[in-house]
Amino acid sequence: MRPLTVMIRWCSTLALALVFLQIKAETSSSFMLSDACPPGFELSAEQQCLLVNFYQLYNSVQGRGVGGTQTSLPKYRDGFSPQQIDLGRILFFDPALSKDGSMSCASCHQPDKGFSDGLARSKGIDGRQLTRSAPSLWNVAFLDKFYWDARANTLEEQAIGPLFDANEMANTPEQLLETLNGNSDYLALFKQTYPSRSQIELDQVVSALTAFQSSLISLNSRYDRYAHGYHEALNKNEIAGLNVFRSFVARCAECHQPPLFTNNQIAVIGVPEKDGIPFDIGAQQTYQAAKLRGGFKVPTLRNITKTKPYMHAGNFDDLREAVEFYNKGRGHAIPEGETLQIHWHIWEPNLTEHELDLIVAFLGTLTDEAFTPKVPASVPSGLSPVDANYQQQHNKNNQKLLSRAGE
Repeated sequence: MRPLTVMIRWCSTLALALVFLQIKAETSSSFMLSDACPPGFELSAEQQCLLVNFYQLYNSVQGRGVGGTQTSLPKYRDGFSPQQIDLGRILFFDPALSKDGSMSCASCHQPDKGFSDGLARSKGIDGRQLTRSAPSLWNVAFLDKFYWDARANTLEEQAIGPLFDANEMANTPEQLLETLNGNSDYLALFKQTYPSRSQIELDQVVSALTAFQSSLISLNSRYDRYAHGYHEALNKNEIAGLNVFRSFVARCAECHQPPLFTNNQIAVIGVPEKDGIPFDIGAQQTYQAAKLRGGFKVPTLRNITKTKPYMHAGNFDDLREAVEFYNKGRGHAIPEGETLQIHWHIWEPNLTEHELDLIVAFLGTLTDEAFTPKVPASVPSGLSPVDANYQQQHNKNNQKLLSRAGE
């Protein structure tokens, strides 16, 4: 065979190979979804991740926690595929979901801050000051009311809210879908998760975000080991704090019911706003009920040491101050000119300083971040996971650790 003929054939083969590689690059993704369930879940024969924990072994009144240690959990969300959960994780940390690529869901719900953000009032798009603090997302799979004012009844409703709120992520459904459908990596990931669809649609985005948030389970703290029968998990002061917490004097457990440490109900406790901000009517707006004026959803106390500042308005930077608020007397902080119907569990317990300290010691036993999901090293948009500010701070922290290691 002549050298020229060999060269032509070789070039043709190379050209075909390059075309094949280009097609492969356009139809495949450099991102891979996990086919395994997150810790705490078991993969069923139907390829669904089902929650598994000791609390499922217990029975209790109304099938939910009522303040005791070994009581059952309320109904919960599970049954999502591993791919749905992992796709939701990637979406959760990708700033591409916002209007201008500046913030992600994780900007206000950071894993290292108890899936809150450490701010008294969270910040939205363009640094806009929002009206309330960001609630923790731990154990939201068990809840049936969302937001401080309980205006959403499903995780799907909760997911849509921040995405399209003009002051939060400020996106639109049209722009969000255009962004995702214009990204070959996302097209491949969604195709893997929802094989019957050729294009990415909004219900898929919402479903994936719901799946991921439903996987954020925190039920393996030192308190939980104590509740399941290993009493050495808590020390003497922590056990004493639990007893004060559950007592009919302090009455903490009547609203913050174990094992979730919330009853997910609305309570009016008379918390004022900070810094002269107009009074927040809370759940009155949601239910159009005057008796709920200034009422907010009872927050979980799980990982409470990670989620300061406390209350919907971020009133207290210190957990001891937050506990002391309830001891100062019924309605002591109601703003002048307001008439509120304070929840009947709020009264004057007259706890001693030592008893307040014991409660704080006990609350520290509710920390459990064993199943904290990993922040992706990169996301399909190419933007900084979480957001640029978070990534910058993360890099600074890593640099400090490296410097200390070298000393």
